[in-house]
Amino acid sequence: MDERSSIDLDSDPREIVGIRVIDAPRDLVWQAWTDPKHLAQWWGPSGFTTTTHSFDMRPGGVWRFVMHGPDGRDYQNRITFVEVEEPNQIIYRHGGGEDVEPVQFETTVTFEDFGGKTKLIWRSRFPTTEQRAEIIKTYGADKGLVQTMLRLEEFVGEVLQEFKISRTFRVPRAVLWKAWSEAEHLAHWWGPKGFTWLAGKLDLRPGGVFQYGMRGPDGSEMWGKFVYREITAPKRLVFVNSFSDKDGNTVRAPFASDWPLEVLNIMTLEEHGGETVLTLRGLPINATEGERRRFSAMKPSMKQGFGGTFDQLADYLARMQ
Repeated sequence: MDERSSIDLDSDPREIVGIRVIDAPRDLVWQAWTDPKHLAQWWGPSGFTTTTHSFDMRPGGVWRFVMHGPDGRDYQNRITFVEVEEPNQIIYRHGGGEDVEPVQFETTVTFEDFGGKTKLIWRSRFPTTEQRAEIIKTYGADKGLVQTMLRLEEFVGEVLQEFKISRTFRVPRAVLWKAWSEAEHLAHWWGPKGFTWLAGKLDLRPGGVFQYGMRGPDGSEMWGKFVYREITAPKRLVFVNSFSDKDGNTVRAPFASDWPLEVLNIMTLEEHGGETVLTLRGLPINATEGERRRFSAMKPSMKQGFGGTFDQLADYLARMQ
């Protein structure tokens, strides 16, 4: 059993309940679950692949698909959606192909916002205790559910949100936290190399905003903002970063009209022997497919840009010390 997942077979003899906390925002996990192109890349236990023949996610709609097992066998499946409540819950009836008992069990998948993470609760209820026992014995449904949830988490992490950069700073975590959480410190290092600070104000609380303005080497002004979602001092900040105008209204990026309007950032600090490892992960949210492609294509530039920003941070921390 993967230690980050739990399976409950004891609370109700007719149910299999899987729970996993995924380190990604709820809207992203919902996106992975509700787009058939994404489903094909993670659905099913380890070694399985999926081919979708039709997909209609609405109450009464049907998803028909074939699961291809690692042993070469094909498994016909049909899911009928009962309830789709974005982004909170999906209820569906899961059966086989046209020649198989159409309703084998009913499943409720719940997506809970867990402070920037997602608590996924996957509850399947069978008509009888004997049927549950048979599907566990024949198909290993309990272990398969653990593997499926793990594949979902890996897909979200590796495909949908794979911008990640880490840097080790030779300061205690509390010092680095202050540099990230107080406007008077951010003014000395935040932003691309070559930009100078114009103004900034910070309200560090969930729902609070850090708005800042900078002037580029060519004299142009650039404004942006953080909207904080989660603050766990001194180890974790979750915030949505956007370009803005002077008044704080979200605007398009000055360098690309198809850059995502909102990028979720998850910043963590881990201290080891007086040094601190800063890890920053970023992903577009509420984005179109074109915006996600632009974000992916820009990852090398983002690595370079954040590398320069972190150089400025390192220089400032050295001056603080």
